[in-house]
Amino acid sequence: MPMRAKQTMNPGSAGWMRASRKQGRWSTALWLAVCGLFFMGLGAVVCRAQVPATDQDPLPQQQESGQDPVAGDVERQPILDDAFDFTLAPELPPIEPLDEAVVRAAIDKGIAFLLGNQNSDGSWGTHDAQRPFQIYAPIPGAHHGFRAAVTGMVVSALIESGSTAEGVRPAIDRGYQWMKENLHRVRRATGDTMYNVWAHAYCTQALVRLHNQIATDDAQRGEIKALIVKQLDMLDRYESVDGGWGYYDFEHRLRKPTSSSTSFVNATCLIALYEAKQIGVAINQKTLDRAVAATLRQQKPDFTYLYGEYLDDEPVMGINRPAGSLGRSQACNAALRLWGDGKITDNVLKNWLYRLYVRNDWLGIGRKRPVPHEAWFQVAGYFYYYGHYYAALCVEMLPAADQPPYQAHLAKIILQYQEKDGSWWDYPMYGYHKPYGTAYAVMTLQRCLPADAPGAAEGLPGSAESGSK
Repeated sequence: MPMRAKQTMNPGSAGWMRASRKQGRWSTALWLAVCGLFFMGLGAVVCRAQVPATDQDPLPQQQESGQDPVAGDVERQPILDDAFDFTLAPELPPIEPLDEAVVRAAIDKGIAFLLGNQNSDGSWGTHDAQRPFQIYAPIPGAHHGFRAAVTGMVVSALIESGSTAEGVRPAIDRGYQWMKENLHRVRRATGDTMYNVWAHAYCTQALVRLHNQIATDDAQRGEIKALIVKQLDMLDRYESVDGGWGYYDFEHRLRKPTSSSTSFVNATCLIALYEAKQIGVAINQKTLDRAVAATLRQQKPDFTYLYGEYLDDEPVMGINRPAGSLGRSQACNAALRLWGDGKITDNVLKNWLYRLYVRNDWLGIGRKRPVPHEAWFQVAGYFYYYGHYYAALCVEMLPAADQPPYQAHLAKIILQYQEKDGSWWDYPMYGYHKPYGTAYAVMTLQRCLPADAPGAAEGLPGSAESGSK
């Protein structure tokens, strides 16, 4: 019988950072009182030395060799010298043209892995743990949420791939059947844990794709819309009291979540809401407005985003700086642009895509680390493929003529990390990491194919016109 995984609060997670700050305040105050003004002054000097005036973050290798770890001898760009300069598009490092055959082969290998990884009941992912330490996930509710979210992501990836390989369509059908039979079970796990919000968002996106590309008649499309309405109702129900969504509530654990929202969960849900609206599903305008407002409150002038609104008094904490926001900024910029934020211009998207490429090691340094947020700038491994998937959505929003170099750079990053079994993964999480990582990677690579290429992913409706240059 397998050993039960030890469930602990994630070091560096939203709850852990909040609890640590509260527990440490008295000891910090006592320490400062004992040490006196000398150490306070010394601390100020050290902090001033560690935080450059431009709020930029040196690369790991640059600290020693001065070399960019990804792009080689790339000249400095305005966005890296002035974090608030979005007047010009970046000059991307030279790169070989995209080899569509290589990308398609990687996608096909990823799809083969997903087909072989499907559970007998039609879902993807498992609670089985092969290591003693796992993230906090109260049973059974947390795993209902995880499995539903991963299943929704994989169904989306299979549909977007357009693959006609044997087994793809039956796998999609089994995944849809599982969602029909099990989504009603997905809800808040405990008073402090709401991983279900991920499931409601990603299953909404999967259902939109089923509606658009798989449903064969009006009756089935109506059935799918009804399921989407239920998912959006759950997002309304588990909205944070100040707007937006989080996945922990370590405050008061009331019926209405009392914790502040996290920027990237807001972005994930906002994009799902946008897609649902495109097929005629009614959106709760008040919920939408509050989520947008909550995300904007977490936006900094350089388009970095706080990890969560509870950190609004620590804007230069590592996780809230550009290196810590590499994954979040892509998602938040995409979400706000879709909902009509004119500040998210093409140049904002391009400069953050550029930053993701030339400073990729800041996000990649957390990849496959076993403890959340243990890397520099409190980056967690599970942000890696998440950030690149939403970067691919940002590429889609650019004019078609501007997309190829960004697609090539993004594909180069993703292709190098495919595992021998065809999967991608970035953080060891029970038995969910390979299917979710592979789904993100497949959907990312689909968006790296030229828009006119057979099987290329369809862009989000209206996305290319939602912002201005």
